[in-house]
Amino acid sequence: MQRLSYARHRFPPVIIQHAVWLYFRFALSYRDVEDMLAERGIDASYETVRRWAPKFGLSYADRIRSRRPRSSDRWHLDEVFLKIGGKTFFPWRAVDDEGEVLDIPVQSKRDRKAALKLLRKLLKQQGRVPDTIVTDRLRSYSAALRDLGLAGRHITGGRSNNRAEVSHQPTRRRERQQLRFKSPGSAQRFLSTHAAIANHFNVQRHLISRRTLKVLRTMALDDWRQIAAA
Repeated sequence: MQRLSYARHRFPPVIIQHAVWLYFRFALSYRDVEDMLAERGIDASYETVRRWAPKFGLSYADRIRSRRPRSSDRWHLDEVFLKIGGKTFFPWRAVDDEGEVLDIPVQSKRDRKAALKLLRKLLKQQGRVPDTIVTDRLRSYSAALRDLGLAGRHITGGRSNNRAEVSHQPTRRRERQQLRFKSPGSAQRFLSTHAAIANHFNVQRHLISRRTLKVLRTMALDDWRQIAAA
């Protein structure tokens, strides 16, 4: 695992870790995080938090992904429209049936080639072919899956893809909070980091008891401290 370095930073690692956790874990702006740190007597400007978030957030996300267990064998794919600088882009999202985000590439097209790029990357990353791939009725999916010889595993229609469609909600909340993304690159970096951290703290709280929630939440926080350790 790559070593994290907090050298040449004025603030200790525990403050940097906490600021990055606040920013990606909750729908907060940089200024919100600055105010929350100030309430604890920590004088860090929002510009400082803005520099910490991409630098350390990406490192934390990479560590989280390296520790995640294998995803389930039912994948859900979907895409949404995103306006960046007056142009339309498409975050393609892949999740499993437990809500685990597998990948979220931001692409400029919504055609067969874009769908193929997503699927090939997924198959390479996951190292296997899923039992089922669920999508909406966009024809790009059908064409791409035929090219890959996976048409027999494809399911569309009805409410079968609600899992992927619901998973876009955090992206929309953050887009509004940030007054839209400034560039495709910044959107890609943020969404990839946010997805990994959201995966880590996704304990399916609506399906478990309060006692189990407390145990799983404590475990997730303990793992987070290990992930963010220098």
